[in-house]
Amino acid sequence: MSRSKSTTGLAVLFGVLGSLHFLKPEPFEQIVPHALPRKKELVYASGAAELACAAGLLHPRTRRLAGLMSAGLLVAVFPANVQMAVDLRSKGSRKAQAVAYARLPLQLPLIRWALKAARE
Repeated sequence: MSRSKSTTGLAVLFGVLGSLHFLKPEPFEQIVPHALPRKKELVYASGAAELACAAGLLHPRTRRLAGLMSAGLLVAVFPANVQMAVDLRSKGSRKAQAVAYARLPLQLPLIRWALKAARE
């Protein structure tokens, strides 16, 4: 089965974000939940996972697993999005706070997008 433009878009999103984890890891390190150690290593691991998901989404034989793994990855990194929102409550502008909190419910459509890709 050929992949849709939607699945290609998800692969591009994961590819760009995964690459950024290696090119500019500092912003990602800042949002790793404070209780977790080895922040840089976690950022690199999640970046590698995003790149693997991106590659897997592009091939029919790996798309199902990659879509499921993409959904799982989005769930796994959700605490980092929460940490970012919490941190911005005390030091961020109103706009930054609004964006950070608005991002939280947007994880659900991203997860649905990944699960849809798994069904292609």
